[in-house]
Amino acid sequence: MALNLNKNLKLYYSIKEVAEMFDLNESTLRYWETEFPYLRPKTSGANKVRQYTQKDIEQIKLIHNLVKVRGFKLAAAKRIINHNRNGADKTADVLNRLIAIRDDLQELKRQMDNLE
Repeated sequence: MALNLNKNLKLYYSIKEVAEMFDLNESTLRYWETEFPYLRPKTSGANKVRQYTQKDIEQIKLIHNLVKVRGFKLAAAKRIINHNRNGADKTADVLNRLIAIRDDLQELKRQMDNLE
């Protein structure tokens, strides 16, 4: 068996970790679970501790993009996801790439300004 050097080996994330990833309150994630039926993290133990998988995080990323980044109301985000899931996913991917490119360009500009 070969050694897997992939650093993204974590199977489950806590609600606190996921909330920090998206700069959200834990209560926001719990509320989104009530509004979006496909967002159902695994719960374990007597305290019903939520365990988010990578698939759950992808769902949250899509909802976050529609609601927090693009400013849609929850009802509109649900309609978009229900009617055109592929399109919403692709749009989110494009937006994330554009944001990363913008950040890279801003960093290059800072470096160029420091050379002068």
